[in-house]
Amino acid sequence: MKNSFHSLTGEEALKILGSSIKGLSEEEAVIRLKKYGYNSIQDKKESLLSIFLRQFNNPLVYILLVAIGITFYMGDRIDSAIIGVIVLINGLLGFFQEVKARASVESLKKMTETKARVIRNGKEETVSVSQVVPGDIIVVVEGDVVPADIRLIEASGLLVDESILTGESIPVEKKADVVLPEDTPLYKRSNILFKGTIVVRGKGKGVVFATGKNTQIGKIAEKIKEKSPDSPLNRALKTFSLKWMITLFIILGFILFLGIVQGRDLYKVFLLIISELVSAVPEGLPLVVTFVLVMGALALARKKTLVKYLPAVETLGSATYIVSDKTGTITEGRLRVEDFTATDKEVLYLAAALCNDADEEKGDPLEIALLKWLSETGFDWKKARKAYKRVWEHPFDTHLRLMATINKIDGEEYLFVKGAFETLSKMAVNDVSPFEKQHDEMAQKGLRVLAFGFSKVRDIPDDIEKAKIQIIGLVGFIDPPKKGVKEAVETARKAGIRVIMVTGDNLKTATAVAEMVSIYKEGDLALSGSKLSEYSDEELYNLLKMTSVVARATPEDKFRIVKVLQRHREIVAVTGDGVNDVPALKVADLGIAMGSGTEAAKDVAKMIITDNNLSVIVDAVKQGRAISHNIRKVIYYLLSCSFGEITLLTTAFLFKLPLPLYPIQILWINLVTEGVQDKTFAFGKDEKNLMEEKPKKPEKTFFDRRQLFDIFYAAGIMGMINFMLFMYLLGIVSYEKAVTITFSSLIANQWFNGFQAITEEPFFKNISKSFTVNPYMYLGAGIGFILQLGAVYVFPQWIHTVPLDLKDWLYVLGTSVSVFLLIEIKKWVQYRLDKR
Repeated sequence: MKNSFHSLTGEEALKILGSSIKGLSEEEAVIRLKKYGYNSIQDKKESLLSIFLRQFNNPLVYILLVAIGITFYMGDRIDSAIIGVIVLINGLLGFFQEVKARASVESLKKMTETKARVIRNGKEETVSVSQVVPGDIIVVVEGDVVPADIRLIEASGLLVDESILTGESIPVEKKADVVLPEDTPLYKRSNILFKGTIVVRGKGKGVVFATGKNTQIGKIAEKIKEKSPDSPLNRALKTFSLKWMITLFIILGFILFLGIVQGRDLYKVFLLIISELVSAVPEGLPLVVTFVLVMGALALARKKTLVKYLPAVETLGSATYIVSDKTGTITEGRLRVEDFTATDKEVLYLAAALCNDADEEKGDPLEIALLKWLSETGFDWKKARKAYKRVWEHPFDTHLRLMATINKIDGEEYLFVKGAFETLSKMAVNDVSPFEKQHDEMAQKGLRVLAFGFSKVRDIPDDIEKAKIQIIGLVGFIDPPKKGVKEAVETARKAGIRVIMVTGDNLKTATAVAEMVSIYKEGDLALSGSKLSEYSDEELYNLLKMTSVVARATPEDKFRIVKVLQRHREIVAVTGDGVNDVPALKVADLGIAMGSGTEAAKDVAKMIITDNNLSVIVDAVKQGRAISHNIRKVIYYLLSCSFGEITLLTTAFLFKLPLPLYPIQILWINLVTEGVQDKTFAFGKDEKNLMEEKPKKPEKTFFDRRQLFDIFYAAGIMGMINFMLFMYLLGIVSYEKAVTITFSSLIANQWFNGFQAITEEPFFKNISKSFTVNPYMYLGAGIGFILQLGAVYVFPQWIHTVPLDLKDWLYVLGTSVSVFLLIEIKKWVQYRLDKR
């Protein structure tokens, strides 16, 4: 389909597109939908095979694959098969979760779809934007978002905001009856409407010539190449995995070297290495992190936040900056009259009613707000319009920023003008100095101000600027802040998150609005976008640390702000809804699109807010922090258990004892402890107000000194207690029974370690909370206990165990209580030190 429709007449465009002014038939629309596809910007879908293979692209899984290879080579086919099956199950679970998440995104797209007015079979009807096809006749009126690229056939006073394409905030006038040269640049194609642009005045009708990725917006979306950064969680896990692999291979290299020097049986040395490989890998970590994120995403969905990219759930909790739009996110996006002043109220009311093209719910937002205000004052604007007919008009002029009409009142003709005070004051014959002071006072309050004037008509002016008028009043409009935004901003501030409002409004208005919702405080900076280029990146970063408002900002300004913050290791969440927001949304650590925004914005965003409100985002940050907290607990639990197993095995080797565990038993331990308990961390409730803490760097969130100490402390206790138990048992029972008791003891120890992992505070500080903050943990241990009884009494030959009697189980209970109490003592010491 050619795109030079601006160089054709309307009739030629209809002919080429095989359409008519009556539109397409429903049957033809269906045929064209199959031919051209949906009118949406489609993501490049990753194949199911790629998603499946990606589940195994993890350093932790690589270690297990090495273990499988060594085990198979040594002839332990059953053990290698079991390890392989466990790896495969983990991969399948991750695969199904991701496919499910992708399906939810598809349903989200349908849920957030906008509608378009089309003419089909000669009748106007409403269809989903995605159903619009080339050849459709589209009707647009004020306030509409253009659904596709359209060649105009009719246009009446049509002004369109094309800032999402051009970055130019001034609306452009559109005409249907012009034919332009083929090489006319995009921004000068006055007979074309582009998908995603907004009709701010007038109405029009045209024929669709491009949909989906063939539209100008679609082409922009296709060209976006900048890669989104890894989530903080992924960065932290990758760093940890690399360090852990290096540490692990150093340990195993030392064991191999020591075994050779000591003249050990190489078969047994390799058996130990395999056992340690299997112990060292918390193979459930990728899966359980995914599970925690999925549960978090579901919780966010209930709070009007839809997640497209699972790690984004945790990114929320790490955010240090929120770079937010104003209109529709911080404010309602609906104007209302907040204040006015007049020398003659009745004449002001008359001017507001007559010099106005709106009709209750349709029209320019300012004009609709005027009519609602008039109705509230009791002025019957409908009656006035009927009585005082319009005989001449000067449509809104974007350059002069005014509109004028002439109306006949009691046989006399009067000129009414409304527009910017700066323009009308030049036309005024009366003293405007009192109005000037009132205008500045309104602007300081964050109001958008319109001036009104009138005069008795002698001659219809050829040049409206030369008309002489009396200014009779000013009306101030406000886009009121949304409910809950102020409280949300204060919560974000307590949580150490700086909110920067980036808007196209003028500096005074933007600062006043920001002050209303506590974004702007005394001592903060408010910058103009035009000034940003004067600063180096380093200077700008230092300014941004004190800045809460950036006004008159362009898409390039927003993009640069995000990149500058990221270069200084800040984690940035960005909100946006237009194509002009796409670059910033794409490169942000977390791009948050509005549910009512453009498809291009929603396509690159990692999260979509169905209720366009900053308070929802801050609430989501709280949820993100709770999720991060749960992931931290999971990491502690899994790693302390894995290190505990390594400690036991390595110590036994150094003391030249036989292996206290078989490789298959280690996998079984992971199944009945981590396998049933780790998933329950996803259901943990908040144990403290996380929004009173400052955001932490990702590596500190999951692997700070406290976390590492706790991991090694618990691992050391479990490893050494079970080593001493094993060494003692070798002197009084058979090797098989000693292994079975030690095996069961280590499992029970890990359950009790899980009970301690539920809360950061000491378990006995608040026992009722410890039992209720995550009761699923105890259910998981119960399931694990039943499975362990099966391993000891039902199928012992598979797991290399022998049946135990009651006395043997007392050893298991004794070591578990010891582990629990030693961790409790450590937590009380930490608690007392923290209180100092």
